[in-house]
Amino acid sequence: MDNTTATANNHIEAARCLRCKNARCSAACAVHTDVPSVMGLYREGRTEEAADILFSNNPFSAITSQVCDWSKACYGHCILNAKKVPVDWHSIEFEIAGEALFHTEVVPGMENGKKVAVVGAGPAGITAAFKLREAGFSVTVFDANERPGGVLRYGIPEFRLDRKYVDRYETMMSGAGILFRGCTRLGQDITVSALRQEYDAVLIAAGAGIPRKLDIPGEESERIIYALDYLKNPSSYKLGHKVLVIGGGNVTMDACRTANRNGHDTWVYYRKSFENMPANSIEVEEARQEGVKFELFEVPVEIRGNKAVMKHCENVTKPDGRIATKMIDGSEHEVEFDSMLVAISANVDMGIFGDEMPELNNSGWPSVDEFQKTSLGNVYLAGDFILGPATVVEAVASATKAVEGIIRDFTEA
Repeated sequence: MDNTTATANNHIEAARCLRCKNARCSAACAVHTDVPSVMGLYREGRTEEAADILFSNNPFSAITSQVCDWSKACYGHCILNAKKVPVDWHSIEFEIAGEALFHTEVVPGMENGKKVAVVGAGPAGITAAFKLREAGFSVTVFDANERPGGVLRYGIPEFRLDRKYVDRYETMMSGAGILFRGCTRLGQDITVSALRQEYDAVLIAAGAGIPRKLDIPGEESERIIYALDYLKNPSSYKLGHKVLVIGGGNVTMDACRTANRNGHDTWVYYRKSFENMPANSIEVEEARQEGVKFELFEVPVEIRGNKAVMKHCENVTKPDGRIATKMIDGSEHEVEFDSMLVAISANVDMGIFGDEMPELNNSGWPSVDEFQKTSLGNVYLAGDFILGPATVVEAVASATKAVEGIIRDFTEA
């Protein structure tokens, strides 16, 4: 669809919006985008003002309008869903924010003499860096990768997200005077203790980059590849003909679609149903349309050479009414494969704290206050260290909250 046609369609969609007083679409959004106000400006042709509101609220609106799971957020909560004709808000948001991004600059606030180290250059880290810089802080961003972007550059495939948008954020960081130190691993190349001494505040916004293992016999096989590693550089892997992808989340969809597009016979094995898949439903459907095959209620329990031992699963209702999925005894069967991409989840690296571990809660996660400050005093958390593996828009919301805390603690009398 060309831009002219897309714009024409968007104006038709905008005219249908009821601009609800208590907008469900806004309430369902992690950053509570003021859809009615932005929609009103768009209708009046005041797109620059609309873009300013979007960027101020969510610096990644140009990205989230492309990669969000709208069925679980704005689109899925539109009041017109009652008539099965929800407004296509995300397309309008992309028209406004996508073009405006290339004309938007982060304007530093009056210098306040305070320095903040931000660890992680993904959506959470970049959001925090922008907002801190606008508040007058000096900001240095550290990241293990060579270039900023995090999952946007090293996870989401280019067929889903054009790298020109990620590159633009890199340019904006430089233009705002935000220093970037890539190829720097916290806990190895630099410590939390050292950052605490050099900077007034430290915000850890690194992503969940440690792939979760299947924990089954034979997983050490060279045929087993973790999807997070594969997506960083797919061309460096020789997967062979038949590829199994294990999981049902967004990383699973990115991995299976990438492998399929690279000519592999690709199969997704998931232990539950399509309805239970946490992945963006649109991505699941597109994967199916592209030729990816799905086997549901199946889970690997052992790897034997070029064969995966699978078990069938079933849903059962617990006494309290909850639905659980369990393996069926005696249902073992073998599936041949050349490579297996494991995409069942990921964990954050708690080892980055070194010998300065913050207090942990009962779940083993760092305890934080309402502004995500840890017991270490000047160390704050955002993104996956608060939420676990999260979406882009959730990372933005988390970073915004942490920045509020830093501003409160270091600039208010």
